[in-house]
Amino acid sequence: MKNLKFYSIAIMVLFFTATELTFAQMQAPAASPAAFVSQNVGFTKISIDYSSPAMKGRKVFGDLEKYGVSWRAGANAATTIEFSTGVSIGGKNIRPGKYTMFITPQASGDWTVRLNGKGNSVFTYMKDGKIDEEALAKDDVVAINVTPRMAADSHERLSYTISAEDNKVAKVTMAWDKVRLSFMIDTQVDQKMEGFKGAF
Repeated sequence: MKNLKFYSIAIMVLFFTATELTFAQMQAPAASPAAFVSQNVGFTKISIDYSSPAMKGRKVFGDLEKYGVSWRAGANAATTIEFSTGVSIGGKNIRPGKYTMFITPQASGDWTVRLNGKGNSVFTYMKDGKIDEEALAKDDVVAINVTPRMAADSHERLSYTISAEDNKVAKVTMAWDKVRLSFMIDTQVDQKMEGFKGAF
């Protein structure tokens, strides 16, 4: 009987210890959860990997994300965009692969969308507590000027969408707060079709 009592107590102690360890190892949900969007357009798969911050009552552009300062286009780790085949952005041919993406918001006029050829984080370019915009620009594979659209409604969480449009040219849209920023990616379907003809 004493042995049974002893074993019961031992089991209860082990149970509570294991429960406490489990709770200690649990983490709260991320403030800016990881997000991923992917779309096949023509012969190309386009994927964007990012973390999605929330407004939480804050003024985003011009306050949280300063005008004239390149931003990582998300939260936490660097935002990446990947192409399975070569594409063209802003008239410039881009090789297949993964690139980090930055956005430079402006108080007025066009914003700049940058793809970094070295896959660096924006914080790689910190100098004296500020981002060295000149050094960052040197590693651009492409930088395009995009006119932001202001929506009537606020988008609480940053999100990206990829639209296949005519299944030749994709439209990538960033939405956060009242800003909608879109740019086009030509997946070069016609050029690829010509290449296939030449192969036979």
